[in-house]
Amino acid sequence: MKQRGRHRRRRRGRALRAALTGAALALTGAATLISASQATVADDPGTLKPLTSAADTDALRLTEHRVPTAWLDRLSAAMGDPVGVDTVLASADRRLREDADCTAGEREDLPVSPAATRAYCWDEADTDGWRPGAVTTSADADEDGRWGTHRVVLSAWSRDDGTPQGGLARVSFVDADGPGRLGYASALLAVPVDGGHDYRGLASPVTGMVWYQDKLLVTAATGDREALYVYDVDRIQRATTAADAVGRVPGGWAAGGHRYVLPAVASYRLPDTDGAARPGAISLDRGTAPASLVASERVDADDGRPTRLWRYALRTTTDPARTGLPATDSAGHVDAVEAYETGAAEVGGVLSYRPPGTARTEWYLGRTAGGHEGRGTLWRQDSEGARASECGADRSQRCWSGRAGSLSYAAPTGEVWSQSGRVLFALPLSAIVDAIG
Repeated sequence: MKQRGRHRRRRRGRALRAALTGAALALTGAATLISASQATVADDPGTLKPLTSAADTDALRLTEHRVPTAWLDRLSAAMGDPVGVDTVLASADRRLREDADCTAGEREDLPVSPAATRAYCWDEADTDGWRPGAVTTSADADEDGRWGTHRVVLSAWSRDDGTPQGGLARVSFVDADGPGRLGYASALLAVPVDGGHDYRGLASPVTGMVWYQDKLLVTAATGDREALYVYDVDRIQRATTAADAVGRVPGGWAAGGHRYVLPAVASYRLPDTDGAARPGAISLDRGTAPASLVASERVDADDGRPTRLWRYALRTTTDPARTGLPATDSAGHVDAVEAYETGAAEVGGVLSYRPPGTARTEWYLGRTAGGHEGRGTLWRQDSEGARASECGADRSQRCWSGRAGSLSYAAPTGEVWSQSGRVLFALPLSAIVDAIG
């Protein structure tokens, strides 16, 4: 396990910097030519409107539910001692392709402006039938940007397995120590059941994910009132059979064909009321004290209602049983410490950032193409207004990836990571700021 005392380890001088020139990521004519339909100016979402009434904030409240430690220990006793991130990375047998090896179709999922400074494409055979989800990195986990000695990117994927339970979700652990070909291995996300004698797959797409300290928080988009599930990266279990089943099987334990499985250690439940807000995208903001979990909901463009943005404070405790979790009151409730409405719809990624030397918080929203074919938009919003990145001679605002995914800011390298289609990419936050103006 990674001890808290190791969180102030000496930083290495080598940082993850873009090893690719702008020419290497030139996206060909398909990525720079924008069709007339894409050139349509996106609707301006306007200013952020603060939400302060009890009715508004109660709709954002979550209630914590911990998986009993006895359940987790029972699983460990049956499956063997848990392993950590280092073990998973050491077993990486898959490789991401560098941008030069990506297909023209895959490159079309990259943003035009601001442009990615490095990009990688997933193994097609390994991701066939799986939908890409959220991204987070070891810069979320630890402020020095590393977990142990490694820089790590986590990428979520989901698929419908055709069962009544409704699907599977997994997380790929990517060794990002160098700028070249990145290796990865995956673990199935699971939920303990039957007192820890078994587990089921997490039957939900993972549209939001944050790795904070030793906990991995993921969104639950479908099913019951659970809004977030929490996983402990020091409690990764080995599957004992490669069977496609999930859970206890004759002769051992299966994880849908994966070598590893992560059992949930907690969940956070939505209020049992109409209008409760389900987080769709989440990210970490280390610029607040304490650090906070930023969330946005996903509202379709034809719903005709505003989208809510909000944040929860995270715990400052050093108690290993409570690290990395949202802050609760004595009743186990998690209340939003800040909330807004925005006119932006189809939000697929959210970041909150306070520029150095200012008291102004900026919210960056990646919006999917929605009803428009092609590219999405990238907006910056605050209480004074909104502005989008532009591209092309006609100053189109449809410059972002069409399938806008989650946004994760890695402060040690100054990069923002995201994912669209089978492409994982990064670009400097400064490039986003410059592109929007």
